[in-house]
Amino acid sequence: MNDTPRGSRLNIAIFGRRNVGKSSLINAITGQGTALVSDTPGTTTDPVYKAMELLPLGPVELIDTAGIDDEGQLGALRVKRSMTVLNQSDMVLLVADASEGLGIYEHRVLDMIRERGISVLLVFNKSDLVDGSMKLESDVPYVFVSAKNKEGIDALKRAIVENAPADWCDRAILDGVVSAGDTVVLVVPIDMEAPRGRLILPQVQTIRDILDHGACAVMTKEDELPGVLKNLKSKPALIITDSQVFGRVSEDIPPNIPLTSFSILFARYKGDLDSLVDGTRAIDRLKPGDRVLIMEACTHHPIGNDIGRVKIPKLLDRHVGGELYYDYLAGRDMPPDCDMKKYSLIIHCGACMINRREMLFRLSRASEAGVPVVNYGVIIAYLNGILDRVIKPFYANGAYDL
Repeated sequence: MNDTPRGSRLNIAIFGRRNVGKSSLINAITGQGTALVSDTPGTTTDPVYKAMELLPLGPVELIDTAGIDDEGQLGALRVKRSMTVLNQSDMVLLVADASEGLGIYEHRVLDMIRERGISVLLVFNKSDLVDGSMKLESDVPYVFVSAKNKEGIDALKRAIVENAPADWCDRAILDGVVSAGDTVVLVVPIDMEAPRGRLILPQVQTIRDILDHGACAVMTKEDELPGVLKNLKSKPALIITDSQVFGRVSEDIPPNIPLTSFSILFARYKGDLDSLVDGTRAIDRLKPGDRVLIMEACTHHPIGNDIGRVKIPKLLDRHVGGELYYDYLAGRDMPPDCDMKKYSLIIHCGACMINRREMLFRLSRASEAGVPVVNYGVIIAYLNGILDRVIKPFYANGAYDL
């Protein structure tokens, strides 16, 4: 369960004022001393993440946040950081003191939750201090608990299951593309950026998804692909390659074999493939000197011929016919003050380290700023002249109106 990537778990954020018992609640839910508990207001500063299994939902990620009523200059920074967690939250537990009810802070957060369309559950903690039979008139589902006495925790877990967003786990990487009995070939280059002794996350997740579809996965390096295809008794239903070897792989396989990349698969799985393909319309409008933002959802240490910092800029500069200016933004949390309007194009990674809600939030921010977005696989395919071919498996009529 702990090996399930954070981006594939149901993200449940816990919000509330200081000292309402958020940390005690997360400890009661997990049955562990995950979060630091103290009577001192403002104990929780940065968000605290804890993975657990909550059946029948499966792997979830609980996120403890700083108090929404924190004070002072440092407190304001803590609140600001906590609010960025909403961008990745599939569900929010809004915790209030049962003896005080909802106040201005809770209503303010509720408004933000509603604006984002996030599922929410009100949790009235410290129920041991009030009349246990009290009822509320609320259009938001609620439960009463005592994290201190571990009372109402089972009811809270049931309420989380009942009120979790219905569609959060309905998406699969290869839905509608691969069927039971199919053979799928995965092309995995082994270069200096490949992690020694293991595969990268999108490759692992795609293999698992192939198996879940009842299909067969065959893995090879790009040098060995022609021999693998020759040895197969029938043509594969799909070839999935690392985007960095798109050009070579597309030349090595017949046009009647469907081809795509891990990055394009994740463009559909984690984001919105249509909008990322639409973003390619801006590429031919770029001029030398334009500014481009390259966004990554992780903070890996770039080495050698890094795809985001070396390979794509080199391809794009060659296409434009001159040098562009590149800015880089890496990490799970996108700064709320990021000024996207100064960019002519945003190039995003495959988003394997963030969940779909966070990726869609980033796309919406770019859309509001009027800036087109592509991802690594989409732009590499476009610059290699094979975009039509590699997105073809995902459209019923076999084409996308470019």
